[in-house]
Amino acid sequence: MTSGRNMANLVEKEDTMTYAEMFAKVKGMLMEADVSDIREHLAYQFNITGEAEGIFYAEVKEGKLYVEPYEYFDRDAMFTCTAETLFKIADGKTDPILAVTLGKLKVEGNIDKALKLKELINSKKAKKKEKK
Repeated sequence: MTSGRNMANLVEKEDTMTYAEMFAKVKGMLMEADVSDIREHLAYQFNITGEAEGIFYAEVKEGKLYVEPYEYFDRDAMFTCTAETLFKIADGKTDPILAVTLGKLKVEGNIDKALKLKELINSKKAKKKEKK
């Protein structure tokens, strides 16, 4: 018979997300964005802390979005947060500016270009509304 404590440990292990799972989920969420109207080059690096820790980048280049599991050295901005915070931002449930204010999202680099992340997320929302 399994004790309550052992069951809790089993459940906790099943709920733990790996970097690969986190990256696949967030890439799917971000790739829904319509960046065809964005003509300027944007390069963001995301540093994920805690569970599913790792680094990836999102780049808008010539109206196309690329999301890859690598570091981006010549980035415009770098965002540091937990996977949970990033999912909420990517899903439009948390405003990135509010996340910074609450200390859940740290931003370094070109703030003007960093603010365009919100535009990128909002383009995803607009795309969803058009489908309905």
